[in-house]
Amino acid sequence: MKILNDYFKKAKQEKWAIGHFNFSTADQLKAIVETATELNKPVMVAVSEGEADFFGRAQAVALVKTYQEMGHAVFLNADHHKSWETIKEAVDVGFDTVLIDASKLPYEENITLTKKVVEYAKSSNPRMMIEGELGYLRGSSEIQKKIEITEADYTKPEQAKDFVKKTGVDRLAIVFGNIHGIVTEQVERLHLPTLEAIVEAVPDTYLVLHGASGLPDEDIQEAIKRGITNVHVNTELRVAYHDALEKELAKPDESTTPYKILAPSYNATKAIVREKILLFSARKNG
Repeated sequence: MKILNDYFKKAKQEKWAIGHFNFSTADQLKAIVETATELNKPVMVAVSEGEADFFGRAQAVALVKTYQEMGHAVFLNADHHKSWETIKEAVDVGFDTVLIDASKLPYEENITLTKKVVEYAKSSNPRMMIEGELGYLRGSSEIQKKIEITEADYTKPEQAKDFVKKTGVDRLAIVFGNIHGIVTEQVERLHLPTLEAIVEAVPDTYLVLHGASGLPDEDIQEAIKRGITNVHVNTELRVAYHDALEKELAKPDESTTPYKILAPSYNATKAIVREKILLFSARKNG
């Protein structure tokens, strides 16, 4: 089985992006993995700190390993883990990759914590990929009316270069107009000149787009064409799952069989994942 870095190298060379999808239930994970396999594409699956607390980090590792043993190109990420304690646990129980998100800390503290994570993770597993985050990524993984964002929030190219050099991260989550979640009273657009400047500053680092839910398809495709190799989606999956489940539970029948009740949510999740993977891997990005 190829390691995750092999797929990132291929994505960077061929100008497509690996899809990254969060889960907090086993049926969501199954929907993501099965859809990626049907499309013959690698996929990253992830739990945030909150999702991991609910699902269990060791349990997530164990379940993902069953898919890996079946030959699926699926890799488990500790998404937006913000403390040394939670990221250490993720490394220790066997996550394939981790994101230490210290972006809300002062810059030098971000460097210190991120470097500590890189050194610890690499000593545990030299092939593990480590992601850091730089810039102010506003919002949360839910539907919101409006999120104020300015260019002051964007990742600064010169800082990105310094950050990568001092921490040794393999991937860098950046901010260039993206936000977490979906907004209903504004149009979310990416600032592509900022992305291009960051690519020029850190040409050998894999760049990650967080907060892809709600972004126009053309912005995502342009970002991939210009250097993004990993795209995160969470809110759209949550909304699709919730809406399908709510509709199913509103039906007058009295079924109490979980796998029947959850089937529409499972199918809705598959539909979103399929749409996004096809978008991220479209050959016209090359």
